[in-house]
Amino acid sequence: MPAGGSLLLAVSGGQDSMALGALLLDLQPLHGWQLQLWHGDHGWRPDAALQAGELLQWARSQGLDLQLDRADPAPASEAEARDWRYGCLAEAALRLRCSHVVTGHTASDRAETVLLNLARGSHLRGLASLGASRLLGPGAGALRLARPLLVFDRDDTGRLCRERSLPVWEDSSNADPRFARNRLRADVMPVLEALHPGASRRISAQAERLEQQLEAETELLELALGALEAEGAPERLQRRRLASLTPASQRQLLLHWLRRHLEKDPGSRTLETLVNRLARGGNPGRLDLAAGWQLHWDSRTLWIRTPDALHG
Repeated sequence: MPAGGSLLLAVSGGQDSMALGALLLDLQPLHGWQLQLWHGDHGWRPDAALQAGELLQWARSQGLDLQLDRADPAPASEAEARDWRYGCLAEAALRLRCSHVVTGHTASDRAETVLLNLARGSHLRGLASLGASRLLGPGAGALRLARPLLVFDRDDTGRLCRERSLPVWEDSSNADPRFARNRLRADVMPVLEALHPGASRRISAQAERLEQQLEAETELLELALGALEAEGAPERLQRRRLASLTPASQRQLLLHWLRRHLEKDPGSRTLETLVNRLARGGNPGRLDLAAGWQLHWDSRTLWIRTPDALHG
């Protein structure tokens, strides 16, 4: 995070975000950061409003501004809650002219995410998720998300809160077994830590190494796709040159190419269907994708058409 930057810290009131807030305040004179806080109420708990009010009083005692947002209606799932949080954070950060949104995710959080994505059968990119820094997403411009606590685990942040006598507000929904992450945190991670102390840190470190590997592979895939482009057009690929590669290489290149255009993962089933159909010979064909996108091919070329082009 650059010196003199304006930071928006997502603070839940739990030990991780409170520990990060204390560390950022300690470092503020050294780096000249402007620190502001954001707190979101998902509407899942009856005591959330009371806790938000107490957190607001604490922020004011520290000379910090805190923005409060409440979801209406309440998100129906963890995924919806996450999308709502990041949407609110992006909106607030842009309005406040912040350069970074900062969250208190730790190595413990990253290890849990790796295991959940592994159990879902995620692509490698899912196992490298929750990185230290990334662009916040579509519509947020150059706004970046930073996670400075990934080198620490949950024991570290708890110890810091105790040593600094920081107030901590427990979220009762963290004990709700209906949420997959809560069950993993309560039932699985303690077993792994008992078997292999430090497991969370090592899983998180492995995810970091995988993220670096994927960044290198992305650069190589860009070079390879440049050689496959038909007539220098990024939306067209030379079918015959692509078909000369192994199926595994075709899948990797097509995944990267489609993700570039669709701005999301096309899914393993779509990739497998596409590779199989392209292997059947030189006949022309078409494959419908999500959100109205289409893939077309003839004996020489493979190209993608946008929903706008289809209805233009």
